[in-house]
Amino acid sequence: MSTKPRVVLVCPGRGSYSRDLLGTLPAGPSVVAADALRASLGRPGPTELDRAPQYSSRLHVAGENASILTAAYSLADRDALGDVDVVAVIGNSMGWYTALAVAGALPIADGLRLIETMGQYQAGNVLGGQVLYPLVDEEWCAAPSPEAEALLRDTPGLHVSIHLGGQIVFGGTDAAVATAMAKLPPRKIGERDAPMQLPLHSAFHTPLLAETSRRAFADLADLAWQAPVVPMVDGRGAIFRPRSASPAALRDYTLGHQVVAPYDFTASVRVVLREYAPDHLVLLGPGGNLGGPIAQAMIAEGWQGLRSKTNFSARQAERPLVLAMNRPEQRARVAR
Repeated sequence: MSTKPRVVLVCPGRGSYSRDLLGTLPAGPSVVAADALRASLGRPGPTELDRAPQYSSRLHVAGENASILTAAYSLADRDALGDVDVVAVIGNSMGWYTALAVAGALPIADGLRLIETMGQYQAGNVLGGQVLYPLVDEEWCAAPSPEAEALLRDTPGLHVSIHLGGQIVFGGTDAAVATAMAKLPPRKIGERDAPMQLPLHSAFHTPLLAETSRRAFADLADLAWQAPVVPMVDGRGAIFRPRSASPAALRDYTLGHQVVAPYDFTASVRVVLREYAPDHLVLLGPGGNLGGPIAQAMIAEGWQGLRSKTNFSARQAERPLVLAMNRPEQRARVAR
């Protein structure tokens, strides 16, 4: 019987690369490949972006750069993994594209082209916006918001974009986002005030992106889809399994459903816990901002007796369930 730790790899979405990460992009063959792709298109590669003299929203947050930079970081962390048994791969939002390459559903070159193409659609073309709002209290226990439910029901052009652990991301038109920002009751997300509009984000995973989906089917018709090497759980909680997954179903979900319909990251966490019972969920870089949403999903599930943030923090200190590759002491458990 294998003694390797059984891990689920978690790929973050755009917006994960923050100011404090400037100059920290790991080396690796996937970064070389991403740099080469961007060079062939006359665009700065992730290494050049990471080595910029200073961090700027125009350069590092804009979707056309943030996507490839985030993916390159995640893939570099994947390249650095040591002797672990990867039992499944999940992603959040744009992280689903990275997950396809991590899990072997697309060759690295095609995965990078998918990420680059979808990112470039955002260049000068931000469609609507996204608003983050918590539905948990300070202990990460459920705290529903009747006001949020009413706003979603009554505001034209406002949609659920992402179910993110104990938080919800709304997506919508500029007018709908302005209404949400004005009418949602103030709450806290850690030290940050909510509602919070995500900078330079379109209304991803909503019907506003229908034209993006149509373009993607045309521009990416030649991608080499295949069943993944390890299981993948998507933003509905559906599993794509090695050998049996339909390449056409992967394509249609990736370029169709998940572009225009809600991404349920919470469901993907719930499914990998129930189906694969991993020793750890490993957060590929950049950053570790999915740690909170994963913990919130675990608490909602009552995973291994977790009931609160305090409970989760104590468990992390004793025998961590979630390992972030950007934390040296946690990275050492799973990296070469």
